[in-house]
Amino acid sequence: MSWMTDYVRPKLRGLLQRDVPDNLWTNCESCGQMMLTKELERSEKVCPHCGHHMRATAKERLGWTFDGGEYTTIELPKMPVDPLGFKDSKRYTDRLKDARNKSHLDEALVVAHGLIKGQKAVVAVMAPEFLLGTMGAALGEAFVAACRLAVLQKAPLVVYTASGGARMQEGAVSLMQMPRTTIGVQMLQEAGLPYVVVFTNPTTGGVSASFAMLGDVHIAEPNALIAFAGPRVIQDTVREKLPEGFQRSEYLREHGMVDIVAKRSELPELLGRILGIMTRQKTVSDSAI
Repeated sequence: MSWMTDYVRPKLRGLLQRDVPDNLWTNCESCGQMMLTKELERSEKVCPHCGHHMRATAKERLGWTFDGGEYTTIELPKMPVDPLGFKDSKRYTDRLKDARNKSHLDEALVVAHGLIKGQKAVVAVMAPEFLLGTMGAALGEAFVAACRLAVLQKAPLVVYTASGGARMQEGAVSLMQMPRTTIGVQMLQEAGLPYVVVFTNPTTGGVSASFAMLGDVHIAEPNALIAFAGPRVIQDTVREKLPEGFQRSEYLREHGMVDIVAKRSELPELLGRILGIMTRQKTVSDSAI
């Protein structure tokens, strides 16, 4: 009996009560269908049932974009951590510390350079996992650093946007990043370098009102929310029912604010083709001069 009690019974209990990892399955935010997390990762976080494009991290986007997933990130400029000494229910410095621990990033923008389908490019990706991709002084300075790197390397700049807007904990300092980032775009224009913006869900607030809307080419993932103020705020203000799909990628393409709506899997090929055409045109115009 001791053999049955001490050996056989625990083995049977272990087989029947095997632990299942919490992250084994993922539910689609749009259709609610359940899918294996590994399957979802293989499909670049696009639901195989309804095609919904789920939120992706900055490092995932860099891996999907660059050839062979190989790229080199740059160290971003250091900025004052808490210019206003802000505190609401929690100190701003504590919020930043938590965001850095969870995301393993220093800020809500990651800048890297490498090849996209053989084309040299600098890529800046906003990180929704870091305080919802909000824009403060550090992000503004990081964007300008990306523009400077593009000018230095004579390479196009591609920006993936994903943001809740300006960072309220930095007040007017965050709003000052709107003209600051616009100056960065002007640097690219003066150098004659292509600037391509890829809108992802969501892109709102001060980001959409500044550098996000200044691209030479605007690409958007399907059904991405692209707005300054959200549809609920606008509907409550104008007291009218908004059109179907208002402020979504497809609606904005129809109204001329977005040039192309492309699936996530199509982006590297599309970006490589666009950058190849734009840099070739620049080379031809330079030689003509």
